[in-house]
Amino acid sequence: MLTRRGLVTRLLVTQAIVLVAGLVICWGVAILVGPPLFHQHLQQAGHTTQSPELDHIEDAFASANFIALAVALVTALLIALAVSVYLTRRIQGPLTALAKAAGDVAQGRHVHVSASGIGAEFDQLAFAFNQMADRLDSVEDTRRRLLSDLAHEMRTPVTTIEGYLEGLEDGVVEWDEDTASVMRDQAGRLIRLIEDIDDVSRAEEGRMPLELHDAAVSDLIWSATAAFRDRYARKGVNLLTDPGRGDGYVVSVDGQRMAQVLSNLLTNALRHTAPGGTVQLSAMADTDSVALTVEDNGEGIPADAIPHLFERFFRGDTARDRDHGGAGIGLTISKAITEAHGGQLIARSDGPGKGSEFTIVLPSRPRARTG
Repeated sequence: MLTRRGLVTRLLVTQAIVLVAGLVICWGVAILVGPPLFHQHLQQAGHTTQSPELDHIEDAFASANFIALAVALVTALLIALAVSVYLTRRIQGPLTALAKAAGDVAQGRHVHVSASGIGAEFDQLAFAFNQMADRLDSVEDTRRRLLSDLAHEMRTPVTTIEGYLEGLEDGVVEWDEDTASVMRDQAGRLIRLIEDIDDVSRAEEGRMPLELHDAAVSDLIWSATAAFRDRYARKGVNLLTDPGRGDGYVVSVDGQRMAQVLSNLLTNALRHTAPGGTVQLSAMADTDSVALTVEDNGEGIPADAIPHLFERFFRGDTARDRDHGGAGIGLTISKAITEAHGGQLIARSDGPGKGSEFTIVLPSRPRARTG
């Protein structure tokens, strides 16, 4: 069975061909150009064509030229081949290591490759490969956690429904308003979970239709705070509003979807802020973007949790269940919706007990003046 030559062999053969071609050209030029020029210079020096010394001098020149050229070309060829072999072997090592590492990653193992030191391009390739390996490993961890958390989220409502059905079949539980209410609640819980997952998938895959309209930044802020004013008052948390410099700017958004993002952020802030605390929704703007920030002085976020906040089903406090802490999917949906608008959602916290800050950055423009 014939096998194709490797890259290193091809490089070596190509370099050898180039070297041989260079030697043939040098030899040809020396043979065809050198003697006529030397003969011309001899004539200019006073030697005639019939001079008895002319043939001897030209033969001596040709012989010396041949020996010198042969020695020089053979030496150059050997040195060039040695350098070529060295370089191709230097290239072969990192490429072989990279190919082996790629095979390991394909089999599910997490490996890194080290910088080869043979050039910036190879170092950049190694860096990109390591980033890819880390990303794939993170995706695999997220997939395993997703399946585990999804099973956990579904277990409670399914178990409750199954228990009531068995009770009804055995005659232990009667079908009354309380039973119907429990069944409706648990079914609704499953439906909400399915809708949340579908929303995330459609947004991340770019399948979420957006009905974009111009909206004043101040209107978005006032509408969001108005919807949450009573809930904050019942818990005893202060809700402040500060349109700031965003008051004079307009963004192109899907009003309902952006309201969903602000609702998720305000809900999280309320959940993690104790009575007596403060949450502020404010805006800052520059020439081409506006930043909507939900800031609280509540529980704060550990530094190691911030990179995972927008992952599906991630909850900083794993002791919380869906009813008390959400499914851990609201921030994922918010990030996907924001990015579908061409923006960013950024989280920041100085640590536990020091509050948190979520900022939506959207493209914007100054509001047109009337009159």
